[in-house]
Amino acid sequence: MNNQHDLLKLSEPFKALLGNQGLNYQFYDLLPIPIEIFSPDGMCIFCNRAGVELNGTADASDIVGKYNLKHDPVCLEILGPEVIDRVFRGEMFTFPDFSAPIKDVVDRGVIAEKPWEAATMDIFTLPLWDGDVFTCTICFFIVKNIYQGRADIAKAQEYIKEHWKDAFDLEKVAGSVNLSSRHFRRVFKEVTGSTPIEYYKKVKIEMLKEKLFDGNLSIKQVFESCGIDYRGKTYLNLFKKEVGTTHNEYRKKNNIR
Repeated sequence: MNNQHDLLKLSEPFKALLGNQGLNYQFYDLLPIPIEIFSPDGMCIFCNRAGVELNGTADASDIVGKYNLKHDPVCLEILGPEVIDRVFRGEMFTFPDFSAPIKDVVDRGVIAEKPWEAATMDIFTLPLWDGDVFTCTICFFIVKNIYQGRADIAKAQEYIKEHWKDAFDLEKVAGSVNLSSRHFRRVFKEVTGSTPIEYYKKVKIEMLKEKLFDGNLSIKQVFESCGIDYRGKTYLNLFKKEVGTTHNEYRKKNNIR
């Protein structure tokens, strides 16, 4: 959670854009990032096209004027009423790795059916003020992972991503969704196109790529931070296969020293 943002530091043209609601909405509709805007009482007053697609609704009117974030029992439970209250007092917050409670949203009739099984995202709230008056808060949803298909396989994918530093254990992953390892492996491959261990290794590679951007870490430290033996060839070869370059070339390509 971040401290209050000083909007006075924004450039004058951008502040002019923020002050023009019509231009605001046109601009937000062009962005590929899901965006929703809420009034001080918590009611959704705008949802852009990307937000409509994320929610799997036919039109923004399915959400606008009907969904109130301050009355959402699941968000209140996850984030806490105090945090929600502070958001609607005009504070800026960041909620990293938020697991969207899609089943509860469907069960409560906010949307008609699940557009996906599970998703994790970073949420940023940006308050807008008119002088000393808090006018609305803009929510930006940076989607990190979306899981389609069977709910149990989506849950298993989340489990793997949460335990990516641990040594892979098929029994534990299958047990997390109450399936036998043999049945789980077969179903996982049918749904995702990858075996559980292949999926796990791809997650490791993505984390390696992310860690390589930290110039304060040596290559050896990067591998160790990901729970990988730098002397082994498995991930060195897999990195080159998946990314197309060696880890050293990847750093040079991205000007990381």
